Amino acid sequence: MSEQACVLIVEDSEADRALLDTHLSRDGFETEFACDGVEAWQMLDASPDRYDLVLLDRSMPRMNGMDLLKRIKSDHRFLIIPVILQSALVARDEVIEGIRGGAYYYLTKPYDVEMLMSVVRTAAADSAAARELQRRVRRGLQVLQLLDDAHFTFRTIEEARGLAAVLANACPDAEATVIGLTELLVNAVEHGNLGITYDDKSALLSDGTWAAEVERRLTLPENVSKRVDVGFHRNDTELRFTIADRGNGFEWTRYLDIDPRRAFDRHGRGILMARHVSFSSIEYRGCGNEVVATVVCCVPEAAAGSGAA
Repeated sequence: MSEQACVLIVEDSEADRALLDTHLSRDGFETEFACDGVEAWQMLDASPDRYDLVLLDRSMPRMNGMDLLKRIKSDHRFLIIPVILQSALVARDEVIEGIRGGAYYYLTKPYDVEMLMSVVRTAAADSAAARELQRRVRRGLQVLQLLDDAHFTFRTIEEARGLAAVLANACPDAEATVIGLTELLVNAVEHGNLGITYDDKSALLSDGTWAAEVERRLTLPENVSKRVDVGFHRNDTELRFTIADRGNGFEWTRYLDIDPRRAFDRHGRGILMARHVSFSSIEYRGCGNEVVATVVCCVPEAAAGSGAA
């Protein structure tokens, strides 16, 4: 890793704390510990920018993992921090509850070391990427908040990230919007125009060849002219992004909520994050190669009071 990521490990078992510290420290992570949810919340609240991810035990005294998870995800300061929920419980309902609570990463006990490190590295990489997106947004043009209608096209992953960082500045909560908008724009390139399937990406990430394969497919004759279209519209109550690619679509209903069978995969959370973190609503159209993402804005005071007696 280029920078040392700091992991807050929330675990009441001394033996598990020692085990996690050994594996994570060996891999270059900085670790800090809390014995329960109350102590962890005090640490997070005191230093909201210190931790890159939280490794959270589900069953603990005083404040358990689910209660702490709820508190973390209801606080805007921790909107993008990845939470890895760890538990001996592997029942489908338990996994769904954790994921719907905002833990998009899951581990089971006893630990499989390879799986542990894969999930932690993935979460740390996602955290670093999200923070970089937010840094881009802070450097963006606030004049975008004056934009009402616009149309854009792009074709590469880097262009997708750059456009998302700029367009997010048109939204009331730019740092939240940029996360989901980037996911949708990148999806339109890799899965839409380039035809990289979910299974393809799993294999490419495992081999470390995802970026190279994206670049290779971008140069193929059938893909050189493919672009993604992005429409932007603002009215008094909402902002709307319409994103259309040139692909054959996909079974988008499978990704609005994460399938427990995919809970341990290294990807597949983008649409879920966009839906719950960034947008008021997401609507896929037709075969799935067009998506409309909406941000509901505050209703102007004059409009809100127009019906008063």
